[in-house]
Amino acid sequence: MFLYSRFGLKVLYKNASLFVYTVFSDYCLISGKLKPFNEAIWFLDMPINRNELQNYLNKLLNSEQIKDYCPNGLQVEGKSEIQKVVSGVTACQALVDRAVDENADGILVHHGYFWKGEPAEVVGMKKRRLQQLLKHDINLFAYHLPLDVHPELGNNAQLAKLMNWQFDGPVDPSDPACPLVTGQLAKSISCDEFANELEQRLERSLVCRVDSLNKIKKVAWCTGGGQGFIDRAAQLGVDAFITGEVSEPTIHSAREQGIAFFAAGHHATERYGAKALGEHLASQFELDVKFIDIDSPA
Repeated sequence: MFLYSRFGLKVLYKNASLFVYTVFSDYCLISGKLKPFNEAIWFLDMPINRNELQNYLNKLLNSEQIKDYCPNGLQVEGKSEIQKVVSGVTACQALVDRAVDENADGILVHHGYFWKGEPAEVVGMKKRRLQQLLKHDINLFAYHLPLDVHPELGNNAQLAKLMNWQFDGPVDPSDPACPLVTGQLAKSISCDEFANELEQRLERSLVCRVDSLNKIKKVAWCTGGGQGFIDRAAQLGVDAFITGEVSEPTIHSAREQGIAFFAAGHHATERYGAKALGEHLASQFELDVKFIDIDSPA
């Protein structure tokens, strides 16, 4: 069925990331670009090759230069041509099942499979996840540390963008895998004000907080499970350290070193990298990409 706008444009094709309009019989407007009609039809039928997508992602995220606790890139091979992708934080069963419902060709996540030290046996939960992917020929791409540290699309950079913090970059630029970054607020604010901003923009309650006597202007953060960096953050002289999780020693480190500490949720602080990366791919390759947030209170 054709749809008509008030400008008289005929909509030939529409999905989450692509609109195709025709004004004349010989030309189409594709995502803002005028193309010959025959080129437009060819364009619509051009998914990206799996290997091409993997090579692009590996280069974009510099994954070969980053040592990690899991394989980065294509973890489970599916169909060779990819047009529809579901992105999310973790490749849990719920996300895999949603990808099946969406008829996705690929899944793109931050937390994938095959972690260092995990049991090698393919049984139980692991078997069911892999079975569903293989049954429906769905590719699984996962990028852990490479997606944490990317200077524009990464979790740290995207959290700064969400919170409107100045992003100064990693504390050790010589280390491509350095996940600890620093930045600054536009003005000094109280711990209460800072906590309220975190909760409002992340749309969830904080896991834990430790206040200090000082106002907050200079900050350090590491999304996810970065609580082990609090001592290094304190040595940098920042006013506050933000991460996703908290451990028992973290509280004492914050109190005794006079640094404010905020644990805002592992999942909550890492929603935004996978979403931004998926949007980038949709723009770069005109793929149909849908971010699905399977919420977690952790």
